[in-house]
Amino acid sequence: MPIAFLPDLRLHYRDEGPKHAPALVLVHALGTDLTIWDEVCVALPDTLRVIRYDLRGHGQSDVPSGPYTMGAMVRDAERLLEHLGLKDVAFCGLSIGGLVAQGIAVKRLDLVRSLILSNTAARIGHESLWDKRIEEARTQGHSAMVTASLERWFPRQDLTQPHIQRIKGILERTSPEGYIASMEAIRGTDFYTPTAGLRLPTLGIGAVNDASTPPDLVRETTELVPGSEFTLIRRAGHLPCVDQPETYARVLTEFLNATGHLT
Repeated sequence: MPIAFLPDLRLHYRDEGPKHAPALVLVHALGTDLTIWDEVCVALPDTLRVIRYDLRGHGQSDVPSGPYTMGAMVRDAERLLEHLGLKDVAFCGLSIGGLVAQGIAVKRLDLVRSLILSNTAARIGHESLWDKRIEEARTQGHSAMVTASLERWFPRQDLTQPHIQRIKGILERTSPEGYIASMEAIRGTDFYTPTAGLRLPTLGIGAVNDASTPPDLVRETTELVPGSEFTLIRRAGHLPCVDQPETYARVLTEFLNATGHLT
């Protein structure tokens, strides 16, 4: 179980593929962990180095006391890349992971060669929405938050399907304290102006049935970066990497090839 011992916490990560190959970093959604990428990873080219990790407060990483800030979560990613000696990575973030992706591209463009913004936005929701969800998490309990997340993430799907039940299990195992502290980080984040200043190859990925970050919101954020591309995945909700992993892997591979990352 690889652990990066950073100055103020331990981050659990996986580093797979040839060590001198071009690198792709994958960052998961709120309340989940690095295993949401399992089926995507097996469909990616074996000439790619793939790094994925559990955000602070999630999975097998440490759960520091909250609230968290997006600055701290971006710093975690920065230190992990430095720990692994990585530069010029393709950085893919989904949902809260997409906020981390925007943040590190703005802060450390020397580390990031290209950007994939999946099911995310420069600003996800408004402070009042997150105030409400944080209060509900504290008063109604973690189980209620899990149920609400599944209903938003997989609309019009049978929630008893195995892939959805797997995500339910991940959400249930996530630390309630880490979940709430991460919501507080999302609440305080607005990357509209910094993201509009980025100049690097960027791909936005939206999903037709995503009720958390609708496709038009993802497209709007992607279009802040001049020359960016946008792809829409059908028959998928907030986690297209889980709903349509082979399609998701193909979209990533085509982008990495088109930007010269795999040549």
